[in-house]
Amino acid sequence: MRVTIDINPNIEEDEVVIRQRTVSENNELIQKIMSLISEKSSTIVVYKKDTEYFVDIKNILFFESDTNVLQVHTKDDLYVCKYKLYEIEDIMPKNFVRISKSTILNIDYVMSIERNLTSSSLVELMDTYKKVYVSRAYYKDLKQKIIERRIIR
Repeated sequence: MRVTIDINPNIEEDEVVIRQRTVSENNELIQKIMSLISEKSSTIVVYKKDTEYFVDIKNILFFESDTNVLQVHTKDDLYVCKYKLYEIEDIMPKNFVRISKSTILNIDYVMSIERNLTSSSLVELMDTYKKVYVSRAYYKDLKQKIIERRIIR
């Protein structure tokens, strides 16, 4: 079996294509591997006190770095994650965007942005009391990602 990886920054979403001459016993193994990959990418392991939770990525509002701890915010809860913020930035899907040195936001939950030209702008999130700030350095990128996301939908 030959494996080829094609890096293309112009594609919207990662894609896996498997080509075979005939149906083989490897098909079942390939299907198991693919299901594990898709399952893994839809949840993240987080912690609250001594309990380990598997949170669906769709339910995460934002990640926030606080000293040596990475906090994971959902609508109703706050968890801790063992990843570093830069690692989260690499593994999360495109709807997660860095909005400051310490925060990565799920733009699917953005309800409004209160623009402030002299300092950070306030971002209000849907269906929650939680709010975050986008720094001036990341504001344009956030706006662009929101526009791109809304066009795609």
